[in-house]
This record gives sequence, structure tokens and C-alpha cells, in this order.
Amino acid sequence: MKRKFQALLLAVALASPAAALAHEGFNNREEVIHQTAYWTGERFADGRPKVPDDILDKMKTVTLEEAWATLRGAGFLHQYEDGWMSIFPDKILVGRALTSSWMPGRPDIEKIVEEDGKADGRKLATNSWPVDMLQQRDVYVSDHFGLKTDGPSIGDNVGNAIYARTGNGIVYDGAVRDINGLKELPNFTSFVRSYDPSYHHGRLAEGNLLNSTMVAINSPTRIGRVLVMPGDVILGRDGGVLFIPPQLAARVVLDSMRTRMADTFSHQRLAEKKYTAGQIDGAWAPEIQADYTQWLKDNIDKLAPYSHADVQQILDERARPRPARAAN
Repeated sequence: MKRKFQALLLAVALASPAAALAHEGFNNREEVIHQTAYWTGERFADGRPKVPDDILDKMKTVTLEEAWATLRGAGFLHQYEDGWMSIFPDKILVGRALTSSWMPGRPDIEKIVEEDGKADGRKLATNSWPVDMLQQRDVYVSDHFGLKTDGPSIGDNVGNAIYARTGNGIVYDGAVRDINGLKELPNFTSFVRSYDPSYHHGRLAEGNLLNSTMVAINSPTRIGRVLVMPGDVILGRDGGVLFIPPQLAARVVLDSMRTRMADTFSHQRLAEKKYTAGQIDGAWAPEIQADYTQWLKDNIDKLAPYSHADVQQILDERARPRPARAAN
């Protein structure tokens, strides 16, 4: 991208929280790494954090409440967004975010974007550019500022392309079209703002109907009340979406695992009438703590979807000495 577009996006970014400050217009690998520096694990070629597949697998068992509690405890207070129209609302969406941002259309800016994209070897309309970058288990997360009439940049053709590359759905702050075609994709679990039968006018070749201009890919973007980063782990279920910083994904899974194992034990012991609700709801007495530890050992290979190693991790934690509390 040319310097004029870089300077332009700097001005746009300072003017709006939904825009992205990007090197050369759309974030390059170095800028993505810089902006996601708290992630120390594997990355994609484009710089995005690559949270391991086994964490994504386990994330599908995590509830919104469990994940929200962990994020809030870590100081992340604005990671949840709801008010969606859901495609396959009974299914769960989990994956790694690849982001894009749009703004109301301007022919002069659109011309710069299209010319610079052509020079960079990008093909076809701008709405296909982020789709071409998607990897398996990605979730395309796009801020289209809720645009509805003449706004849908995703229909059944683009949706099929997204699904072929990711096996996943989308989080899209805008309208989709061809809703019946999208529902033919069995795991296109998606969260969108609305449906509209119109289609997107996003190219100068379409004359004066330019409705929106893509200004950033793989950059920070805003979805409702959330600042979303490339590589965030998406957890969409039960009508809401949580955007989990990659460095906290393993902690979210571990905290959920602790909660679920303790709940399974508690429900079993209550059904057996071994303890009262008051004993289980309050701080556990030493004999209940010991019973729980033994129960974990006895069921170490029976707590699917958690593995032997997962349960052993909880046992190891419980075996560590706890620091003494300071005197008041």
C-alpha cells in the first residue's frame, strides 16, 4: 500500500474507534505481532496468534458465564456482545478471529483502496480480500457498522467460500443475504445483525451506489462494545458472543474445567444424599475436600470430554501447598 493510504488511515483511526491504525493500510505480520505481544505461542504466517486446536476443542464445553467470569477476573470488562440474529442458534461457534473493518463509502478512498489492492496482487472486490486469507477454524469477524439496505457483503457465494476455508461461521456486524443458501451449510454457525435481500454496492464500477469502503484487515476492530483483535478466540452460543484474548484462552478452559468437575461431583453427592445443599453451597469442609480429591482419582478416565491429563492437572493443583494467609 502507498504512503498516502497509510496517512489517510492514520487520520481515520484517530477520528473513530472502529477504524484501524495499520502499516500500509492493512496490518502486516510485524504489526499484528506487535499488537498481540502478550501471546507467546505459535502464530500464523500473517502474525495472528494460533491458539492450539485442543484448546478450541475444549472451549466448546465452556459456558458464556464461565468464560465471562475468568475474563472479568483478569480485568477484561468489555468482551461480550449480544443482540444478534443467529444462524443455527442451537450450535456453538468457536474459532480464531480474522478481522476486517468497513466505513461508509467514499469514492475517493475506495479508489485508493482498490488501486493499492491491485498493486498488492489482491483480486476481485474488496469483500473477498479477507476471505482469501482465512484458515481452517478461523472465524471471520467484520465490522460493517450494522449496514442493512444495499449493504450485505456476505451471501451464499461468499458464505460458501468462507465455509470452505474455515469450516466455521462468522461474526458480522451487518446484514447478510441469501439466508436460505447459508442455512444449507451445516456448520455455518453465525452471528449477524440482520437479513436483507438487497446486495452490497462496494465497487467504483457500480457507479454512484457505493455504500461502504473496507479500510482495514487483520487490525483491531470494534464489534458493538468490544475491541476485537486478530487471533482472539471466539465463543458464540446462546445468543451471545465472547471475544477471548488468546493469552487467556487456556485459563478460560482450565477455570471452566475446574467448575464443571466440582459441579459434577456436587450433583452426584447431593443425589446420593451424602451432603446437604448447605454443605455443598458453602465453603467445603476438609472431609468434603478430601472426598472430592478421591473422587477425581477414582474417575480420572471417566470425565469426558476431559482427558486423563486434564484431570491430573487439577489433582496436581490440589496437591500443591497453599500459601498461608497473612495475619490481620
